[in-house]
Amino acid sequence: MQGANWLVGADELAAHSGDSDWRIFDCRHDLRQTEAGVQAYAAAHLPGALHLHLDQDLSGAMTGRNGRHPLPDPAVFVRKMSACGVDAQSRVVAYDNEGGIFAARLWWLLRWLGHDSVAVLDGGLGAWMRAGKALDDCRPAYDERAFSGQPTPVAVDAGYVAAHLQSPDMLLIDARSPARFRGEGETLDPVGGHIPGALNRCYADNLVAAGGVFKSAAVLRAEFELLLAGRDPRSVVQQCGSGVTACHNLLAMELAGLPGSRLYPGSWSEWCSDPSRPVTR
Repeated sequence: MQGANWLVGADELAAHSGDSDWRIFDCRHDLRQTEAGVQAYAAAHLPGALHLHLDQDLSGAMTGRNGRHPLPDPAVFVRKMSACGVDAQSRVVAYDNEGGIFAARLWWLLRWLGHDSVAVLDGGLGAWMRAGKALDDCRPAYDERAFSGQPTPVAVDAGYVAAHLQSPDMLLIDARSPARFRGEGETLDPVGGHIPGALNRCYADNLVAAGGVFKSAAVLRAEFELLLAGRDPRSVVQQCGSGVTACHNLLAMELAGLPGSRLYPGSWSEWCSDPSRPVTR
């Protein structure tokens, strides 16, 4: 699928309201108030949307050594999608109200399992509201469908990252804020800093300041090419604090026509859990 199809606008999504082969997911979340997304969904959401919780649905169990948002068990996630009425013919659209950072996690997870017919609502809930579209508070129910999927090799683990710290075959891009990247004002993880050799590209830099929509493909390409400095996009490993906002950078590179980067799901929260791993501040 071409990068242009990774995003959908409010008008296009509204035109498919009620389409049995389109499935909308509300991915709103707050990292500090983890039930805020559930509460916001209950109050009002896009018509026909189901809610997916970052911690409960889009992540697996934490062990204390695998980061704050480890990947869900593939079989469990497949069953969840089936129960939500998703199958191979489904066009899945994810949205949030944070510029797409949580929606991009669902986008990545589905592609990880081989389902490419998935998009993020550009501009999220705000774009929907600015377009004058309605919300409702109904909780839809869909018949279960047969969704299937197997993990594809689009993720790397801590061992891979550690083995390639000095290698030209890997370029780490960290999606956290510049302050957290520098190790300043860390509030989510017990250790501040970043993985040695990583470059910082805050996910917010992928968005137009007004409206929270993605920058054009041409602008994104120019900006990421500065980071790549001639390197193959397939050498890029995307990371952040816990493998969530890194998906935003991964989506942005795909939109830019620079495909092939991979995700380090454990990211900083996993990396810093082992005191033997090097840290840069």
